[in-house]
Amino acid sequence: MKQLIDFLLQFGNLNDQQIELITGKTAELELKKDDYFSEAGKIPNRVGFILQGVLRVCYYSNKGEEITKYFGDENHLIVDWHHFEAKIAASEYVQAVTDCKLLVFSRKDWEELSNTIIGWDGIVNKIIQKTLLEKLDRRSPLVSEDATTRYLIFLEKFPTITNRVPLSYIASYLGVTQQSLSRIRKNIR
Repeated sequence: MKQLIDFLLQFGNLNDQQIELITGKTAELELKKDDYFSEAGKIPNRVGFILQGVLRVCYYSNKGEEITKYFGDENHLIVDWHHFEAKIAASEYVQAVTDCKLLVFSRKDWEELSNTIIGWDGIVNKIIQKTLLEKLDRRSPLVSEDATTRYLIFLEKFPTITNRVPLSYIASYLGVTQQSLSRIRKNIR
């Protein structure tokens, strides 16, 4: 619980009563490797905070290829925010890459925090802005670089994830084949 509160306090002030309310709204959830936190075709109805483990956001291309769009690890919120907010069916999956432990808020509890805690929406907006900037920072350099440089950037941006996820997911994220990624890894050792 301390991890969540420390995370939230980076984005705004909360008094003891507000912290108590927040902690009372969470439920612990354990996901086994490959379990889904949310699924394409369903409306996302919960927000998670990752205590332990790695999750990924992925989708299937029109050719049926599985594409990894993003990774999330400890001390990050995980939610398909656009679809959660709009209350519409998601087009992506949020899947556990490792066994995971999360603190979870239901939609009802999340909305209650928004309606009860003055400044909650400001905290949430700052978290969303930081997350979007992180995504841009992690994805933008990947667009114009060669595969080796993309992998080196990945190692720099995701230092705690590299050895915890299958190579196929990293290759998908980088837009290269698994064989190409294996060659790149071999050449930079």
